[in-house]
Amino acid sequence: MYRCMSSLYFLKRGRSLTNTSFSKPLSWITENKCIPAAFNCFLCHGIQLTSTSPVPHGTLKTQLRGLTPRPPIPRYMSSRAPRRRLPSAFPVLDGAFQPIHNHVFEENARNSQVCLKRYMELKKKVLNGGGVNAIAHHTQKNKKVLVRDRLRMLLDDEDYLELSPFAGFGLPYGDIPSAGCITGIGKINGLWCVFIANDATVKGGTAYPITVKKQLRAQEVSMQNRLPCVYLVDSGGAFLPLQSDIFPDKNHGGRIFYNEAVMSAVKIPQVALVCGSCTAGGAYVPTLAEEVVIVHSIGTIFLAGPPLVKAATGEEVIPEDLGGATLHSEVSGCVDHFAAVESEGYECTRNIISTLNFELPEENTTEVEEPLYSAEELMGLAPKSYNYSMDVRLIVCRLTDGSQLQEFKARYGTTLLTGFARIEGHQVGIVANNGELTYEASLKGSHFVQLCDQRDIPLIFLQNTAPQPVHTLSQAKAEMNTNRLKAQGSMMSAVACASTPKITVVIGGCHGGDSYAMCGRAFDPNFLFLWPNARVSILAPGHADALVQEERETVHINEQLKKESTAFFSSGRLWDDGVILPQDTRKVLGKCLKIIKQQEYQLSKEKPKSQLFRL
Repeated sequence: MYRCMSSLYFLKRGRSLTNTSFSKPLSWITENKCIPAAFNCFLCHGIQLTSTSPVPHGTLKTQLRGLTPRPPIPRYMSSRAPRRRLPSAFPVLDGAFQPIHNHVFEENARNSQVCLKRYMELKKKVLNGGGVNAIAHHTQKNKKVLVRDRLRMLLDDEDYLELSPFAGFGLPYGDIPSAGCITGIGKINGLWCVFIANDATVKGGTAYPITVKKQLRAQEVSMQNRLPCVYLVDSGGAFLPLQSDIFPDKNHGGRIFYNEAVMSAVKIPQVALVCGSCTAGGAYVPTLAEEVVIVHSIGTIFLAGPPLVKAATGEEVIPEDLGGATLHSEVSGCVDHFAAVESEGYECTRNIISTLNFELPEENTTEVEEPLYSAEELMGLAPKSYNYSMDVRLIVCRLTDGSQLQEFKARYGTTLLTGFARIEGHQVGIVANNGELTYEASLKGSHFVQLCDQRDIPLIFLQNTAPQPVHTLSQAKAEMNTNRLKAQGSMMSAVACASTPKITVVIGGCHGGDSYAMCGRAFDPNFLFLWPNARVSILAPGHADALVQEERETVHINEQLKKESTAFFSSGRLWDDGVILPQDTRKVLGKCLKIIKQQEYQLSKEKPKSQLFRL
């Protein structure tokens, strides 16, 4: 205690530490049995002794003025055993159901079964890729490996986090299973890496607008979490009939190449494996990566393929001579590594990843305490609608370690639940809707979000917002709504400005302005997932009369909302990072928290400092 207090006393006083002398050499400090504690603490705060000349003797305060500040030393992750964390004995939540809730639980469970059926139907389509004929053409004629088999050869295991697998379904230009590419985060030699793998069985590997959007999102995840990125390139370039939705705008195809350059500049490693055709825009992906591997006889890189060459010049040329592995590894130098067969290419890629500047900690063998209640019961807690929502604590106690939660401001703003918990050993702050975001709830949320940001604690948002805006029926109500809007604005600012990681799970409704304060997509969470029962729209279906007066128009808009607000409509357009089953939520959150933490094992990055302000 003395060591810290003595150092902080001088630091907080703002005293000069550069200019006074000592009556004894500074070596005396290290020999004196009273001073080393304070001396060591100054070193911990980045202060260095600079003088050894004897000077007039004075008090301890005067003696320590011979110290000068030095710049902080960059911190590296140590391979030593992890430090002992602070003990926690958070209160255990009561997750038992009351008999009065049985009918709500059963109705929610029936709705969840309907959603699960749709989930399984789409998952089957995703796994089928471009269909039986396309798969046969890919494997038999082109002699290439299917994209999911490629991932099995690249990754340590199949326990990877796939992002937006249902992207591409229900679009105006037809279904594009998994948007024509598989993206996600998996381990390569123990290191979490983002992967972007083209599926050439879907539309020949050509890029549709949704394909571009999915690849950009994967790159964003890589940048936000500082994860290495691996590209498995097998692309036929842009789908030309939709070029106006792919080429000209800021977040169209060219942004992929811009991101590659920026990622390299900020030291996010990128590796490309050319395991198929890289035509037109697809050719830039490997040429902008830091290291490139190409597979002989199946990997090619060119802006215009043999058919275009023949149309332009009349010359017939085979792909291998125009842009094959031998040409680019021996003549052009566009690639760095030559692989005779595909399996060798994945082994080479894994070896490249092992050269990256990461030092991973030893595996933590400490057992994690499981929740006291079954995760399967979340199927009955996933609300069919806002009216079928039960106390959100029943959900939280099925996600956190030991079903524990240290609740924050438990008796204030009770329509919002906030508190500290652990998920698979990681400390988190929970922010969960337990009703509408009232004035008091918004102030409480602002305070808690800033508190977690000050302590560098990741935030988990469990979102189930009100289905419609609050009506203004009187002057008193108008004043109340005005105060509520100001408080919600404060919470939005706190969420937007918080630099701590944020993960959002939409467990029910994602509607209106409340969804922004609860860290919706526009507020840039590290990850955002939906439960299959979730609804995403400005109003919930059946509530159009809040904004529309005419009955016929009300009916039409309600039908449109019902169709366009489903979780699968949302995920098909990449408004989220995927639909996950309620019973898998804890596992997915635990994986995301591990992924986010990995950036600490490279050079640490200074965060902008912000002060906690109370409202």
